[in-house]
Amino acid sequence: MQGRFHFYEGYSMKDVTFPVRVMYELGIKTLFVSNASGGMNEHFHVGDIMIITDHINFFPEHPLRGKNFPTGPRFPDMHESYDQQLIKLATTIANEKKIRVRYGVYVGVQGPTFETPAEYKMYRILGGDAVGMSTVPEVIVARHCGIRVFGVSVITDLGGFDVPVEVSHEEVQNAANKAQPLMTEIMREMIMRNEQVESTSTEKFNTDHPTEEWK
Repeated sequence: MQGRFHFYEGYSMKDVTFPVRVMYELGIKTLFVSNASGGMNEHFHVGDIMIITDHINFFPEHPLRGKNFPTGPRFPDMHESYDQQLIKLATTIANEKKIRVRYGVYVGVQGPTFETPAEYKMYRILGGDAVGMSTVPEVIVARHCGIRVFGVSVITDLGGFDVPVEVSHEEVQNAANKAQPLMTEIMREMIMRNEQVESTSTEKFNTDHPTEEWK
């Protein structure tokens, strides 16, 4: 996919998630998602790559609202929205290639305004590490379809700190463009090792104590 439909552009949730349903019908088993997001974790820096371990949904409309699609149950389980084995594989590759990665919870919001300082602080208190205007609806539908998900956020700006940081769309794009080659390198290698992922055990990867981060 080249980009995505955003809820803030006026599309319905059915429109936003329609590409995922098409990919499901085409037979995909694994979905890679990426986004640009604002970092709220005090240890993050602009340009960091954050592997998404979970999300918090703040969208005003749920993508599964309405008649249930037969791709999954009426009340799908979301305890592992982001596949633990894929996270483990990405960590191994990042360490091998000496690419520093972070781990965190992504907060999905409607937009299109960037967050106020108070909103950044609220999302951080609630457990978020990064915030953005996409990804969550697609991930929910993918999991409803039984598709495994791996997600990455590129930290393109920072907020919620004592000193306010102004941000522009151009700055966000510049930061994303600089981090994209590293993110792509990890994902490309993950795809090449996909068969290895399928054959691994179901042991959970503890993201509270990730392996050494390269500096």
